[in-house]
Amino acid sequence: MLSDPIAVAANAPNPALSFVMIRTDSYGSERRDGGNGYAVVINHNSTAKNGDRHYFKISKTIDAANPYNGLISPQSASVSISIAKPKYGFTDEEMINLYQAALDTIASTDAGVDRIIGFES
Repeated sequence: MLSDPIAVAANAPNPALSFVMIRTDSYGSERRDGGNGYAVVINHNSTAKNGDRHYFKISKTIDAANPYNGLISPQSASVSISIAKPKYGFTDEEMINLYQAALDTIASTDAGVDRIIGFES
C-alpha cells in the first residue's frame, strides 16, 4: 500500500501536492489533492495468461470560460501511463528502465509533449 497521503514536492511550475486517499479497493485507489484540483487514479490487474497490468492517471480540473459563450464550467485534462509486465522475461529493473525510456522519449525535442499534442506522430 502506498503512503496516505502521497506527498509530491513542488517542481516549478507545479505546486507541492498531497494526494489523500478518497477511495480504495483490492484493485486500486483514487486520491485527491485538496487545494489544487489534481487527482490520481491507480489501478492493477493480474491475469495468469497475460501477466500484470498497472494503470496510473493524473488529472487536473479547473474552472474555465467557454470561448464561445463565456460561461464558466469545470474542464479536466489528464495524463495516463499504462504498464504491462508479462509473466516472465522482464525484471522489475528492466520495467523501470523501460518506463524511464518512455519519459526520456517524451522529454526529447524530437517527440516532446508539445509535438504530440500538436498531432505529430
